[in-house]
Amino acid sequence: MEITEVKVFLKEGQDKKLKAYATITLDNCFVVRNVKVIEGNKGLFVAMPSRKMKDPCPKCGFRNSVRTKFCNQCGSSLPQTEPRPIQPGDDMSRQSEHKDIAHPITAECRDYIQKKVLDAYDKEKKSPTPSAGSYKPSGQTAAPLAAPLTASLRKPAVVEEDNDIEL
Repeated sequence: MEITEVKVFLKEGQDKKLKAYATITLDNCFVVRNVKVIEGNKGLFVAMPSRKMKDPCPKCGFRNSVRTKFCNQCGSSLPQTEPRPIQPGDDMSRQSEHKDIAHPITAECRDYIQKKVLDAYDKEKKSPTPSAGSYKPSGQTAAPLAAPLTASLRKPAVVEEDNDIEL
C-alpha cells in the first residue's frame, strides 16, 4: 500500500486543537476523508475518521448520543450503560463516545499515514496561499490505474440527431 496523494484543508482559528482535515488517496484507487490533524499535549498527531456512537431511547426509539441522560426527542430518562474497563493508554471518554470508521491495523501503517499527513500539513501551512492543497509524495506520477478505471465508469455520450421534417 502506498499513499499517492494527500490533500490538506487548514482550519481557521489557531486557538483550537483541530488544526486541519486531510484526505488521503491509497494506490490511486481508494480515498479516506476526514482524517484530522490535532494538536495534542505531546504535539501534532493524526486521528482517523470516526462517528459519534448513539443509543436508542427505550420509550420513543430516538437515537441519542452515548452518555446522554435524557432523550432529546421525548425527554424521558435514559438508562446509563456501564463503561468498559479502562486499558492502559486508553482515552476513555473518546473511545466510549466515538468509533473509528477506518483505521490502520499495524503500528507501522499508522506511523506511515501520520508521517505523510503531517508532512503535507507542514507544507500546506508554509505555503503563501493556504487553500485545499494537494500534496503528492515525491516520486509519484500520474495514476496508471486512474485512466482505465475512470474511462470504464463514464457514461456513453448521447448524440442527438436532427429529426426536423420540412413541409
